[in-house]
Amino acid sequence: MNRSLEITLISGKNLRLHKKPVKNAVVAVRVEHGCECLTRPVPDKGTNPEWNENLVVDLPLHAGFITVEVKCKSSSGSYKLVGGATVPVSDFTRDSGAPEGYVHFLSYSLRDSNGVRTDGIVNISAKLAAPALSHTCEVPRPEIGVPVGDQRKIMVAGGLVTGVPVWYAQRCRC
Repeated sequence: MNRSLEITLISGKNLRLHKKPVKNAVVAVRVEHGCECLTRPVPDKGTNPEWNENLVVDLPLHAGFITVEVKCKSSSGSYKLVGGATVPVSDFTRDSGAPEGYVHFLSYSLRDSNGVRTDGIVNISAKLAAPALSHTCEVPRPEIGVPVGDQRKIMVAGGLVTGVPVWYAQRCRC
């Protein structure tokens, strides 16, 4: 079962790439190693862009963190990482002591691709919402049980290994 997480990407402060103000900044939100949802680019706002954009992502019950990354579009058209923050899910779940549906306003310092803290800050709000049904992309789950050994001996010895897969289907809604 998944929960829906409603994230509002409010603004950024002191966003610089190689000591220069960023242009066309976007924010990417990713739940652990799943799908990435992006905001619309903010036209040239210098070091303090404002997005004020809502994203709704599926949050699996076992998710431990989300990643929030600020990127800017380069002249070649690709996105360069300005900075990112790893946000523990416990910051906005019941573990934080707040009731479900409570809006949490949070600010996180950004780190560059080498893990070095930058002066940049991203401001977000997050709220757990009731699960919503909408278009999702889902990968079929693997079957449990894998034949092992010589195919002729499987019927005699039972040669079937059963386990619980660690991999899970990540739903992505953007």
